[in-house]
Amino acid sequence: MKSLFDLTGRTILVTGGSRGIGFAMGAALARHGATVVLNGRNEAKLEDKARELRAEGLEAETAVFDVNNEAAARSAMDKIVNKHGHLFGLINNAGIQHRSPILAFTTADFERVVSTNLTSCFTLSREAIALMSEHGSGRIINTVSMLGSQARPTVPAYIAAKEGLRALTRALAVEAGPKGILVNAIAPGYIATEMNNALITDKKFSDWIVSKTPLQRWGEPHELGGGAIYLMSEAGAFVNGHVLAIDGGMSVQV
Repeated sequence: MKSLFDLTGRTILVTGGSRGIGFAMGAALARHGATVVLNGRNEAKLEDKARELRAEGLEAETAVFDVNNEAAARSAMDKIVNKHGHLFGLINNAGIQHRSPILAFTTADFERVVSTNLTSCFTLSREAIALMSEHGSGRIINTVSMLGSQARPTVPAYIAAKEGLRALTRALAVEAGPKGILVNAIAPGYIATEMNNALITDKKFSDWIVSKTPLQRWGEPHELGGGAIYLMSEAGAFVNGHVLAIDGGMSVQV
């Protein structure tokens, strides 16, 4: 049974991998044998996180590029293939947030959020599928959200992008499946990450989150690791086009 979750020999690129959910998933994958390539825009932060994993005896590297830069992303993936022979996995996790009432929400801000949270996932997936197809195997995980199928005020671009990413997950699963490439998504609930600091410190809002979550607490980043391992391992070899909710039950509570 243990071998079902063994990721030895699998090289996996994690975008937005320098902190929060991205780093937590990358660390979990590395601890199960994967060679993890952490992506972000800040080279110093990435290298600090990679060193943290290497200090545990794990395989961790970095790839510095902006996910919105198609040429840089493709170049980074080519380098991974040239070094390791195969890009087995991609986690499209990089994302940004912008909060504003709708009447003050500019078109530029909407497009910026959608570009990072949705369009970049399409372009990276397209390039990854091209590389994975040469080997007849691969895995892609998109980080979506419980927001999308549900909604809140002030974050229309985020909601639109994440719901679009759910649909993109299904579309890619259907098209890439015959090539041996599985495409799934993880939908976190409210996780105590740096991006959510403003919400965590808002006691009224934080208490509301706890009251709406059957487990009565915020999630922790490391709790996303198990889902990533499952979907990247042989344990998930027949899972395709699925959205795995990791939200403490919030999305099913009335």
